Amino acid sequence: MKKLRFTLHIVSALFMSLFYNSAIAQIVIGGSNTSNVAVTVKVNQSCTISTTSGLNFSVYDPVNVNLTASLNATATVSVVCTKNSAGATLGISNGGNFVGTRNMAGATSKALLAYTISQPASNTSGAVCAFPGTPWTNVAGVGMLSIPTATDTLARLYNICGSVPGGQVVPADTYNDVIIATINF
Repeated sequence: MKKLRFTLHIVSALFMSLFYNSAIAQIVIGGSNTSNVAVTVKVNQSCTISTTSGLNFSVYDPVNVNLTASLNATATVSVVCTKNSAGATLGISNGGNFVGTRNMAGATSKALLAYTISQPASNTSGAVCAFPGTPWTNVAGVGMLSIPTATDTLARLYNICGSVPGGQVVPADTYNDVIIATINF
């Protein structure tokens, strides 16, 4: 009896194996079709700008050093654009205390200390400042820095050249202003 059961189990297992493999064979052999799936994406021209260092003039001395000499300083902005982005320009606002010229306002005296902003010597990333330089504004077509076409998506650094003209008679105070750098693309 044990031998018959064992034999039935083997026959049953063989039968199930044949049936199972035959079902798979039918599925595989049953046929197939294909269809193309289009894959698309659009990459828009894009640029970002961030400040890497502010315009810190340190100490203005209207009695001695800056009685006649200007006080110069440099700030830096970082620009990142999509590869092959062309036609971007960099502009600088007039600040919050503009009265015919850019001014920093005294924290307590509210007196104004004039300053200028000029472009670096060229539009090449990292170009140094030349004092005095070409005035820098935020007016389209006038006084904006044209950014060369981006060859990659690495950050490019551009200097903002600031100068406080000598000979200004102002009270002792801490003077501040905020200018806005804008990338147009």
